Amino acid sequence: MPHIIVKLYAGRSDEQKQRIADEVTKAIMTATGCSEGSVSVGVEDVEPSAWTASVYEPDIVAKADTILKKPGYAPA
Repeated sequence: MPHIIVKLYAGRSDEQKQRIADEVTKAIMTATGCSEGSVSVGVEDVEPSAWTASVYEPDIVAKADTILKKPGYAPA
């Protein structure tokens, strides 16, 4: 039962978010062999000014051992 949460800067359209969810679902199904009904995808908007405190520090820095694709940036 994979559940994926995609956090990104606010401002994407509902159509873009749906496309993200659709593509992530396909990738998870391909990589894991699970059915579409087993996958759920959430898309969360984050204001740029809140990114470091809301995402970078708690989800990337604090969980560095679980990050398999590390970002190529460091917040200012």
